[in-house]
Amino acid sequence: MRPRHIALAVLVAALWGVNFVVIELGLDHFPPLLFSALRFLAAAVPAIFLLGRPSVAWKWVVGVGLVLGVGKFGLLFIGMDQGMPAGLSSLVLQVQAVFTALFAALALSERPGRIRVAGMAVALAGIAVAAVDEGAGGPVLAFVLVVGAAACWGVSNVFTRRAAPEDALTFMVWVSAVPVLPLLGLSLLFEGPDRDAEALAALDWSGVGIILFVAWVSTVFGFGAWGFLLRQYPASSVAPFTLLVPVFGMSSAALALGEEVSPLRWCAAALLVGGVALTSGVGLRTAVPRQEPDAGAAATTAGSATASGLPAAAGGRVRRPAGPAAPPPPRASASRTPSTPTCPDPARPDTPPAAAPRSPAAAE
Repeated sequence: MRPRHIALAVLVAALWGVNFVVIELGLDHFPPLLFSALRFLAAAVPAIFLLGRPSVAWKWVVGVGLVLGVGKFGLLFIGMDQGMPAGLSSLVLQVQAVFTALFAALALSERPGRIRVAGMAVALAGIAVAAVDEGAGGPVLAFVLVVGAAACWGVSNVFTRRAAPEDALTFMVWVSAVPVLPLLGLSLLFEGPDRDAEALAALDWSGVGIILFVAWVSTVFGFGAWGFLLRQYPASSVAPFTLLVPVFGMSSAALALGEEVSPLRWCAAALLVGGVALTSGVGLRTAVPRQEPDAGAAATTAGSATASGLPAAAGGRVRRPAGPAAPPPPRASASRTPSTPTCPDPARPDTPPAAAPRSPAAAE
């Protein structure tokens, strides 16, 4: 990856890590589903009226909006509201890299090798250790909900790569508009209108600041930049940078919220981070950024061709321009007359053989 894209990925990871602390603070102001609906409403309005329509099919906008907005963030906010610590949530959610690799293998033909498969096993072992640690001192259901949120994130990563939006910011703004009504409906159904009305009536400047941070900084900028990186590089190459999210998340939770990290949780973190690193192929292969098509460029699969903006033909190959690459060399004994079919330039006037310009083919 290019240095500026690496810096962008690190910045997004830092913002997403700190975002877990902000979410924890926001859950003191709002019920989880209403909180998630408000963050997407603030992310979509008024930007949706200032930007044009997304340059992708509406099925991808709706699909990413439902899976990412309702699925991932709905489950994450409920899990944290049910007692999942912010730091541990930032760690467990990174198993999305394993889900991304699995779903990318099915949908994008990005099949993992033996090392990546071993990495998945190590990461899942880390999840098991974290589950044991959380089961000893916290609700298991909250832990399972966050794992479900990670699976939804993996699906949205693959959807975003298949969509390959040219303008990631516009795409993310329209995606943010999709889950608002479903989340509001679920909030009224499960959290109740009285609780929602009470939270909105008690809205203060700290609550507004929290909503704006999770909406504009984490959602619009964060996922807009993430979508841009997924369009430029394979999903399995972008995923490793989420390894930094729990570093920022656990550190900021310890500093701001006073969360303690048990030895068993450190062990889970080591297994999960190491497994995700192997799953994502850290140090195994350097991703090549997307290039414009030329005479020698071709995609090997339909998924990679579509994601990189190249037209995919049947079987996933890119069609080359028809016609010979160069005219056939003239024969030594052929006379240069207007009826000669092998003349590379029919408009050139006839000249005697001795005065004809030399070409590489003639020199041979």
